[in-house]
Amino acid sequence: MCVLKVGVDRENEREDERGEERTKLVERERLNLSRSLKQLSENLKMPPAELRINTESRASRDTLSASVPANGRAEKKFLYVIACFFVFEKKVVGEAAMEETQVGFTELPAAMFHRPHYRPYHTTTHLYQPHLHLTRSGTHVSSLYPEILALIFSHLEVRDKGRAAQVCVAWREAAYHKSVWRGVEAKLHLRRANSSLFASLVRRGIRKVQVLSLRRSLRDVLLGVPNLESLNLSGCYNVTDVGLSHALVVELPCLTVLNLSLCKQVTDNCLGRIAQYLKNLEVLELGGCCNVTNTGLLLIAWGLYKLKRLNLRSCWHVSDQGIGHLAGLNAEAARGNLSLEYLGLQDCQRLTDEALKHASVGLAELKSINLSFCVSISDSGLKHLAKMISLRELNLRSCDNISDIGMAYLAEGGSRITSLDVSFCDKISDQALVHVSQGLFNLRSLSLNACQISDEGLCRIARTLHDLETLNVGQCNCITDKGLTIIADSLKNLRCIDLYGCTRITTLSLERIMKLPQLSTLNLGLWHIR
Repeated sequence: MCVLKVGVDRENEREDERGEERTKLVERERLNLSRSLKQLSENLKMPPAELRINTESRASRDTLSASVPANGRAEKKFLYVIACFFVFEKKVVGEAAMEETQVGFTELPAAMFHRPHYRPYHTTTHLYQPHLHLTRSGTHVSSLYPEILALIFSHLEVRDKGRAAQVCVAWREAAYHKSVWRGVEAKLHLRRANSSLFASLVRRGIRKVQVLSLRRSLRDVLLGVPNLESLNLSGCYNVTDVGLSHALVVELPCLTVLNLSLCKQVTDNCLGRIAQYLKNLEVLELGGCCNVTNTGLLLIAWGLYKLKRLNLRSCWHVSDQGIGHLAGLNAEAARGNLSLEYLGLQDCQRLTDEALKHASVGLAELKSINLSFCVSISDSGLKHLAKMISLRELNLRSCDNISDIGMAYLAEGGSRITSLDVSFCDKISDQALVHVSQGLFNLRSLSLNACQISDEGLCRIARTLHDLETLNVGQCNCITDKGLTIIADSLKNLRCIDLYGCTRITTLSLERIMKLPQLSTLNLGLWHIR
């Protein structure tokens, strides 16, 4: 009995010693982890507040864990805790670049969270992969788990990601993790058959593709990358209706972005295929597709009801009737694109004020519209735009028939626009800025390049538009130091200002402008100042 009692006492003493050792180990790891997470947040430029330490002490286990942001997690089979150093050192020798990274971490088996009587400290807790050698200088990069390597590689530039994959087998496997390539767009020259190309894209989880040149069938791209989300064919002049018809034979539910800018052989027939098989399309770029007509817009209004962004720049055959189709005014034939948030109509010279009326009636969600170089748009059309409470950005650049009266319509109509561009509108004068200062209080960006404005107009907007961040008054020859000084004294939130070609200002006012606390961009182009 005495022997048993002594044995129990010694066992209790050893258990107490082990408990003290465990407590010291947890506290030591906690302090190391705190320092390491702070350094990690600095290197990864993550807010320190998003990294916190959580220590749990229970009768059956002592665990140490850390929570990191969702985009920085490396949890799969184990819970990895970054606990040492996160250091990038770049040494460039000729054209070669080498990344040397040291990271330490704690491994906690997932099973310990499901076995209440499991004693994790019967074995040693490591800050590295147990089967790899640990030197006094720390954990070498070759000892890192693949998930940690993938986390590091995700912060590299695209070119460096490719170089990292060529270092060794372990780095290649880590570099092919889908989290490393999230959001990356692959740029391809499809000149010859390469069966391994698309398999490589799929393995890396790449869902955005830009085709720089096309000599193969477009169908190979769509079949090779079935989960494709974005396809950019801009500038591929040999893309035709026939090629797209052969490629679009089944629905592609994942594809949401399609760019056909400057594909000048694309016609309404192609848009019919797109409307039939790309039902989930949200962005469609048709800039420079000069063969698209109102019939094509009818097909878009019929099939692409989820569309949010549509660019029709330089589609010269589009008229008021086509905008009516988009607005759903012909409900019997098409429901319309009522979810549109951006509509690009730059250089669509057949559009008149009637098109703006259609847009104000049917496109209630529209936030931005580009009407630059639409020479047939007049002040009357702005009456309709002023009624659109969702409109935030309005581009009227080089609309020759827009005058001070149009600005009055916008201001009196309660428009909530934050960005206005009336550059090269010859009929815009100081009176327009009077109207702007009295009604467009939400403006953050105002472009008045080559307009007939002077110091008096600048004084007007300086009194009320205190939230203005961008002001472009290039080639306004009537502006002097007086107006610029008032701007510098009143608009403290200015970040960008364009003074190109303002030949009557001197260094006196420029010195005042340079003292603006938020200023980041200043365009001078003042050849006459020495």
